[in-house]
Amino acid sequence: MRRIGVRERRARLGVRHRLASGSATVEEAAGAVVGLHSSDPATVYLSSWARVDGFQPADLEDALYGRRSLVRMLGMRRTLFVVPADLAPVMHEACTKALIPGQRARLVRMLEQQGVASSGRGEPWLATVADETLAALAARGVATARELTADVPQLGAKLTFGEGKTWAGTMGVSTRVLFLLATEGLIVRTRPLGTWTSGQYRWATTQHWLGAPLREIGHAEACSELLGRWLRSFGPATMTDIRWWTGWTAALAKTTLGAIDAVEVQLTEGTGYVLTDDLDQVGDADPWVALLPGLDPTAMGWKDRGWYLGDRATDLFDRNGNAGPSVWANGRVVGAWAQTEEGEVVVEPFARLDAATRARLDAERGRLAAWLGGVRIRPRFGTPLGRELATRSSGGASRRR
Repeated sequence: MRRIGVRERRARLGVRHRLASGSATVEEAAGAVVGLHSSDPATVYLSSWARVDGFQPADLEDALYGRRSLVRMLGMRRTLFVVPADLAPVMHEACTKALIPGQRARLVRMLEQQGVASSGRGEPWLATVADETLAALAARGVATARELTADVPQLGAKLTFGEGKTWAGTMGVSTRVLFLLATEGLIVRTRPLGTWTSGQYRWATTQHWLGAPLREIGHAEACSELLGRWLRSFGPATMTDIRWWTGWTAALAKTTLGAIDAVEVQLTEGTGYVLTDDLDQVGDADPWVALLPGLDPTAMGWKDRGWYLGDRATDLFDRNGNAGPSVWANGRVVGAWAQTEEGEVVVEPFARLDAATRARLDAERGRLAAWLGGVRIRPRFGTPLGRELATRSSGGASRRR
């Protein structure tokens, strides 16, 4: 059995995730990591900045809203991703479709329990409102939730959630109906109402936005294509990694590994998997550093993270497993970073860095601060360390050098 050690895994990560050498386009960057996380709108831009030479926000906006070569859709683990348009139907079939029955049943239950629809009438009520919403959206082309509510008044009904919890509140029925239609692949999120850090999106039907409905693809074929792409970028990976990233059952993961003839390899954590043509030795990449945003696909790519994170999980991840902004050097996490209210980018190394790495990090920190300019980034899923860093203003100095 081929053994792939930590050093080689880090070298693969740097090259394949376009961190040791950049991409020419945002499409290449998104494809290299099988989709950019988009739960936090700023993540997509900062992940692109870290990977695309000379990146500017307009580059991503043109790909998303002009060329439409990238699309924002719900995917693995019920998470928003920005993916190449050709991957959208694959991701939808392999992962998103499985979410539909649960999301629909949940919404029907809320509608009936909260009196929006009569008992036992939630399903037909929802079907009618969904059809009317799709018709209104098709007529408008692109619309906000507020505009659709003007066309379909039932969308304005209110639902409560989280009763007795600190996060309790109310939402419009429009929020849940649009989420369900997006989960079904019938509509997509388009340009936000605000700046590129805004998460309040306009909507369009998939037919209108992409020129056609999502193409039909067999489930086994979609799973094989998705896992094959992922292993090409993230392999070797353990079964735990595969199941965590895809959200699949053990049976589906095992079946799909067999379908693509994945090969077992020996890792520090135990057995891993790679593609059959990916067994050649990978040498070290040139030295590199990167400042990656919260929820970056590299930080979120594996469940077994010790080989690149060490014992700093509590510093970099919140209780729900969401990664905060991270500092990388040569395939491993070496610290955290944040932006202060003044716009300064500050870093916190987890250990003493050699002079060459520190110099590269200082240069990257300055480059990011200059690129951000007057934009202020606040991670949607912050960590205690990240929040503490954001209060500093000390020329980027750290407690530990």
